[in-house]
Amino acid sequence: MASLSRREMLQASAAGLAGAAATALPGGVSLASAPSQDQISMRYQTFNVDAVQDMLNSYVEMNPHVSIEAISVTGVDHAEVATKILATLAAGNPVDVGFACTETTHLYAGQGIAQPLTARLMDDAEEFLEYYADTSPALSEAMLYEGDVFQLMDTFNAANMFYNKNLLEAAGLEEPGKDWTKDDFYGMAQAMTGIDGSFGYGWTNRFWGSWMPWIFVNDTNVLVEERAPGGEWFWDTFYADDERAEGRSGGWRWPAPQANNPRMVEALEFVVAMIQEGLAPAVELGGGRTLQGFFTSNKLGMTPAGGFWAGGLYNAGMEPGTFEAQFWPAWRTQRHQLGICGPWILDGGGNEDQCWDFLKHYKKAEVQDNLGYFNPVPATTPSRRSLNTEERWGPTGVKNWRIFYETIDERPDTGPIAQPAFVVELTNIFTRYTSLATNGEQTPQEALDNMQAEMEDLYARNA
Repeated sequence: MASLSRREMLQASAAGLAGAAATALPGGVSLASAPSQDQISMRYQTFNVDAVQDMLNSYVEMNPHVSIEAISVTGVDHAEVATKILATLAAGNPVDVGFACTETTHLYAGQGIAQPLTARLMDDAEEFLEYYADTSPALSEAMLYEGDVFQLMDTFNAANMFYNKNLLEAAGLEEPGKDWTKDDFYGMAQAMTGIDGSFGYGWTNRFWGSWMPWIFVNDTNVLVEERAPGGEWFWDTFYADDERAEGRSGGWRWPAPQANNPRMVEALEFVVAMIQEGLAPAVELGGGRTLQGFFTSNKLGMTPAGGFWAGGLYNAGMEPGTFEAQFWPAWRTQRHQLGICGPWILDGGGNEDQCWDFLKHYKKAEVQDNLGYFNPVPATTPSRRSLNTEERWGPTGVKNWRIFYETIDERPDTGPIAQPAFVVELTNIFTRYTSLATNGEQTPQEALDNMQAEMEDLYARNA
């Protein structure tokens, strides 16, 4: 790979990941001011154009020499979005500012697609002191790759447990507290199953959420975890007085797979047993909204989700006060997984200076406060601590809204979902063997042995 040009590398990446599945982004919305000699045209990728329209308008109004084309890229999961982005890069139709979540942060950084922001941050450090003071170091650490920062942040979600209070009441149960356990959860799932055809627990097959929260609380991970050296420049500049930043690093590394270690097997056996016992429905591929209708119709008692589900259930018509969220139940640990999202800049796109100016506008508290992601109710969790307020979360009816940020403030071992540069292929392997185990074609041990073998081959090919 080192002997290829950057263009050839991108073409090879897209061909290997996307094939002919996607060659262009969907159409977007253009914002343009009066033309001038130094007119700059930028392409900005987002999941939802409407959610960022006001932010884009405000930037263009302040910068009349800039026009921005907002491009919507969606997929079942972040791996599918990345596949489309890589294909557009190879086709010569790139975005100037991309939007990625933790699952693909290292993909863009590791393949030289995203520009490192270290020098820019140090040059403009004064402008970012307030931004990082308002953002948890646990989130910031996941945005570093080998000692450099590659993304800013606007949203995140940790995997908490949402539960249906209608089914909880019908089963004669009390609401769980922060210190509840796996055994408490299991008893609740049993009691909430069978009420007018309901299941006590359900989940979808993906890389975030899925059965991954059980992996984390069982004190393991699908990949070996390491912390990269470096990053002192970042922590000394932006988190010097924050004790929660102690021991942070130059970012996360995942040097090897460990899919079939005994605790991984134990976690998969636990969730497969719930399906076999009828406590959970058949597991299908899907994103966060896949089980929404099931939950709102009182057919599902509990499911893994982040703050995004509070707004999602509210918007789906579920009565405020009929659903709630709590920390994930403890097993060997009570460690949570998280994913963080935010913008990155295309390296070599030609508009990097203007893109950085755009990101400096984007990170402002008053700008993020008005993003459509958070209004009129949150569709995801703001990464800025100050934007998580009772006024914002109150309309959803979730009284425990503070846990969304407490998951990273009170649980300092909460960490990001694994994100190696070849995460797209890794995700496909993970979900494929998860399906084979949950539908009974392979035992959990067989599925994870085979998963391990394929992941070892993936690592060998990417060494």
